[in-house]
Amino acid sequence: MMIAIVLCADAPALDLALVRHVLNAVDDSAGRALVTVQIRSATGLPVTLSDGATRVPDETGWDKPEGFDLVLILSGPAPLNFLSMGLRGFLLRAARSGATLGGIGCGTHVLAETGLLKGREAVLAGDLSRYATPLWPDIARSDADFVVERDRLTAKGGLTVTQAMLAWLSAAIAPDLFADVSRRCCRGPQGIAPEPVIDPVLRRMRAVMAAHIDAPIPLTAIAHHLDMSAKQMRARCQNTEGKGPAQVYLELRLDRARRLVHETGQSVREIAAATGFASPSSFTRRYKAHFGETPRDWRGTQARISRAPAYRSPAPQESL
Repeated sequence: MMIAIVLCADAPALDLALVRHVLNAVDDSAGRALVTVQIRSATGLPVTLSDGATRVPDETGWDKPEGFDLVLILSGPAPLNFLSMGLRGFLLRAARSGATLGGIGCGTHVLAETGLLKGREAVLAGDLSRYATPLWPDIARSDADFVVERDRLTAKGGLTVTQAMLAWLSAAIAPDLFADVSRRCCRGPQGIAPEPVIDPVLRRMRAVMAAHIDAPIPLTAIAHHLDMSAKQMRARCQNTEGKGPAQVYLELRLDRARRLVHETGQSVREIAAATGFASPSSFTRRYKAHFGETPRDWRGTQARISRAPAYRSPAPQESL
């Protein structure tokens, strides 16, 4: 497994430590070196982290983007200052070669500015008010701690980094290996205790589903990914979550659709296709049954609210 970590100035040292901790746990659980990590810098020069430490990049150019399983960007508060044409091209070529592209904290802004999050749900962490105009209207901005969507990973910084990395790994390594990695990561590096890890099998189930939102796959295929029967998966999901995997899958697709309705200008037809519905009409029926209104109803209400004149309190009258 090949991982590239691209560092921008003032990248949080804690985020880097947590990423490395999870990847080291993979090697420890496997009993051998499965992960190769390559540190790069956005400028090609040594980069200073948030704690003042300096990291020297393993590579200084932007050639050879092929072969990576994950390219992860970590940055301080001004990442777009370091978005060179070389880095932009490297990310685009890595995406075309099949790598998952990830951003932690303000590193998510680099993926957004490169157009690599367009039409997707993503976490855009950090202060966006520093930019002169609202950016990236075609991204469904998520309030979650992290989002793993097919070949994209976006996350807030801090202790959520561990959960984000585990969510990505749940679909990238064998279930038994993932379970052991999860247990190791509960301890955290240097006494840091991340949030408890949920059922690793159901986490992996959700990760597989999230990777196939636009083209849903059969539950039997998902169960095969988990190395269990569809009946076993259904029982485990029902006992833990109180609902079956089919309902979980539908809710994931509808939640993604709602973010696209609320936060992008995509048409109902485009959103239906992006969330795996056969037609706009079937999508609209499911959406209304779940949320109580159609996408057009919600957008119409928002349009009327935006056109309504602002209320102004009457001016005080002078006393006679």
